[in-house]
Amino acid sequence: MKEAFLKYMIEHMSLAQKIGQMIMIDYRNTLEMNSEFESILGKYNPGGFILFHSNVENWGQTYNLIKDIKEIGTIKPIVSVDQEGGLVQRLDERVGIKIYEPMLEIAKKQDIYVYSVGKKMGHELNLIGIDMDTAPVLDIWSNPENKVIGNRAFGIDSETVKRKALLFAAGLQKSHIIPVGKHFPGHGDTTKDSHIDLPVVTKSLEELKQRELIPFAEAVKQELPALMVAHIAVPNITNDNTPASLSKVMINDLLRKDMGYKGLIMPDSLKMKALTNYYSPEEIYLAALEAGNDILLMPRDIVVAYNTIYQAVDSGKIPISRIDESVFRILSLKFDHGFLNKDFANYVLSHYNDEIGGKIKVQ
Repeated sequence: MKEAFLKYMIEHMSLAQKIGQMIMIDYRNTLEMNSEFESILGKYNPGGFILFHSNVENWGQTYNLIKDIKEIGTIKPIVSVDQEGGLVQRLDERVGIKIYEPMLEIAKKQDIYVYSVGKKMGHELNLIGIDMDTAPVLDIWSNPENKVIGNRAFGIDSETVKRKALLFAAGLQKSHIIPVGKHFPGHGDTTKDSHIDLPVVTKSLEELKQRELIPFAEAVKQELPALMVAHIAVPNITNDNTPASLSKVMINDLLRKDMGYKGLIMPDSLKMKALTNYYSPEEIYLAALEAGNDILLMPRDIVVAYNTIYQAVDSGKIPISRIDESVFRILSLKFDHGFLNKDFANYVLSHYNDEIGGKIKVQ
C-alpha cells in the first residue's frame, strides 16, 4: 500500500517539486530565518538542509531555526548535520552538548558503550530537531599518512570498523536519527584530502573487497538507510579518473547492482575541490545524477543545480523515470520517518483513497 501511494504521489508531483526533493542545501552564516533564505526554501522546496557551525549560537536559536526551516514548503525537508564526535562536531557546548572523543577512541571500548554513544548522540540531535546525521565513518584508517580520516575512523582494520561503526549507527537509529555511512568505497587509504584535490586509489576491485568494502557490505546487509560516496578516483575499476561520486560504474553498477544496496545514495559535498578543480558546476550536477545519486548534497548554487537538472529532463537528456527512481527513495524514507507534511500528504491521500479505495492516513 505504501509503495502504491508513493507512486501515485510522484505521478501527481510537478517536475519542479521532484527536482527540489533531490537537492540538500546549506545556507551558511545565518542564525535565523531571513527573507532570502525563506524565498529559496519556498521557491525550490529542497528535500534537505544541512546545518553548519555558523548556523549555531545557542540551543534556543538553533531549535527555532530548524523549526522555521521545516515549516516552509509543501514537503518537509530532512535537516541533517555532520556530528561524528571528535573534530567533526557541529553541535557543541554552545547548545549544551559535550565534545565527544574521536570514534577511534570510543571504538576501543565495549560494544554496548559504542552503541550507547550513538544512542545518546542521536537523542541530543533529535531533541533539537535534527533528522539525519552524516555518520558513521565506515572508512578504515589503514594509511597512517591519511590526515583527512585519521581518528574519525572506528579502527584500522575492517572487522573492527564493520562491527563498531554499525553499532554506533544502530544507536542513532534507536533515537530516531537517520545515519549516513561514509565515504564509499573507502577513503582511509588515501593521502590527499578531497576537500583540496582528487585522491587516487590504485587498488583493484578484488583488493577493495578484501578490506575497504567490508564495512559497506555489512551496511548493505543491515539495510543502513543512506550512504555517502567519496570524491576519490579508482582507475583500476573505472578505467579513468572519474571520481567515485560521479561514476556510474561505482554507484549504479557496483553499489546498486553488484552489492544490492537499496537505500538512499548521496555524494560528499559538491563544493569540494576534488570536483570543482576538474569540472564545471553543470558537469558536476549532471554527472552526479547520471551516476545514480539520489540527492545532490550542497551544490554551490541551488539555482544552477535546479536549472541544470530541469533542462536535462525537459530536453530528454535525462529520462523522467530516472528522476522518479530517486524521488521514490527520498519520499519512502520521509514516509517511514513521518516527514511528509500532513496537510499535503492528506490532500494527496484523499484523491488516492477515492481512486483505489485505500485507507491510508497520515498521523
